[in-house]
Amino acid sequence: RDGRAKPIIMIIVEEAINAGIEEIGIIVQREDQPLFEDFFKTPLKPELYQKLSPQNQEYSQYIQNLGKQISFIIQDEQEGYGHAVFCGKEWVKGEPFLLFLGDHVYVSDIETSCTKQLLDIYEKVDKSVIGLTIMPGEIIHKAGCVTGMWQDSDSIFSLTKLYEKPTLEYAKTNLHTEGMAENQFLAVFGIYILEAKIFDYLEEDIKNNSRYKGEFHLTTCLERLRQDQGMMGYLIKGQDFDTGMPQFYRQTMIEFPNANYPKQ
Repeated sequence: RDGRAKPIIMIIVEEAINAGIEEIGIIVQREDQPLFEDFFKTPLKPELYQKLSPQNQEYSQYIQNLGKQISFIIQDEQEGYGHAVFCGKEWVKGEPFLLFLGDHVYVSDIETSCTKQLLDIYEKVDKSVIGLTIMPGEIIHKAGCVTGMWQDSDSIFSLTKLYEKPTLEYAKTNLHTEGMAENQFLAVFGIYILEAKIFDYLEEDIKNNSRYKGEFHLTTCLERLRQDQGMMGYLIKGQDFDTGMPQFYRQTMIEFPNANYPKQ
């Protein structure tokens, strides 16, 4: 988007940094850690660095500086998104935290980035808040779905239910939001700001081996957090591009470079 080819993780890191985040933890597989270390923390060899343009030399140094703000958190076994999030418990240290999906990238439709939009809402509501998007019924079975009540004209939403990857029939019966078209639903955008209490529910699921389709899920624990503390949603003014599913990857490669770009 800025004329440079980048790994997805770099785009996500820049999204966070540009929104004012100062410390970043990346959940990685142990065997993948050297790849991330090499990218973010290992300087280029001098002979390669000298071949870069002055602008790209500056960007190379920028990546190294970012590396000082990044920690790598090991997930020894891939046991679901909820398990991956739980691996960050000690790193989070009991504080509210910003969470990104690792295979999604985001483009704002307005000057304020998608992440900064959500941070601004968190400051207003002072409780866990998740980014939302409108999704057609044909693909709602691929996403976490929510329902609830609109709070005001600023796209703030009070959640009354979260459900992971519902069938269309279940969504129509239990998750439809008043005022939306019959075949449209509110789905998780892929950016969350969560209270650290979420780790209690994740830990309980892991200790009890409570899985869904063989994995530990985040959405079921989000629903328990909502019941305990309340939870808000915000309809983000922006687009979320999926790179984790083959059927969406090609579409992302075509559309992402030409999508609206936040001026912030």
